[in-house]
Amino acid sequence: MTPAHLRPVVHLELHTSALPDACNFYAQLCGWEAQRIETPFGSYQALQLGPLVGGGIVQCPTDRALWLPYVEVSDVEAMTNRAEQLGGRILLAPREGPAGWRSVVATPAAGELAFWQPKH
Repeated sequence: MTPAHLRPVVHLELHTSALPDACNFYAQLCGWEAQRIETPFGSYQALQLGPLVGGGIVQCPTDRALWLPYVEVSDVEAMTNRAEQLGGRILLAPREGPAGWRSVVATPAAGELAFWQPKH
């Protein structure tokens, strides 16, 4: 059982400028078949990475592909503010989506991290 103070990683999202190549690579290497999902904000390539962690691949203009971990929190606004107080830079302010709220923060030393607050 996970201690109450630990925040679990619940989703990993690959940001890449080469979506078809990334989908093909991970399907062949790890058996992760991408499933296209249409949302009001555009399409998304969903991945099932295992029994406890979901995933996805997003096409975006980036020079270098990167994996973005999503950490589940009870209050996305409070965690985003706390990250900023600790020296983090807000890359994506908290915003609502179809299944919950998310934000993204970063620091040069700690990389990028997303916070996820599901709708209940």
